[in-house]
Amino acid sequence: MSEFLERVRALVRAGEVRISEHGYDELAEDQLTARETLAGVSTAVVVEEYPNYPKGPSVLLLQKDRAGSPVHAVWGIPKGYDKPVVLVTAYRPDPERWDKSFIRRR
Repeated sequence: MSEFLERVRALVRAGEVRISEHGYDELAEDQLTARETLAGVSTAVVVEEYPNYPKGPSVLLLQKDRAGSPVHAVWGIPKGYDKPVVLVTAYRPDPERWDKSFIRRR
C-alpha cells in the first residue's frame, strides 16, 4: 500500500482538507460533490504517484462516486508542509484514454 495514500487518508479523516479553486470547478463540471469525493478516498487505488512534483508530493487516485462510477482525483500536500491535503482536481476519466480498469492509459 502507498505510504502517501495513507497520509492522504489520515488527513481526510482528520478534516485537514482544502479544495483548490480548480478542484471546485472540475467537481461542478462533472457533477461530483466534495462530500462524495472525500468519501471515495477510503477505498481509492493509486494510479500514479508524483513524489517529486515541484509544488509538493501528489497522487492520482481512482475513486468511485456515490453510484460506483469511476472518478480520478489528484491529491497533494503543499511543498514544505505536512498538511493540509489539497484536492487539486477530480474528474470522470475518459474511457477513450484509459483501459477498462481506468488505471492504465491507452
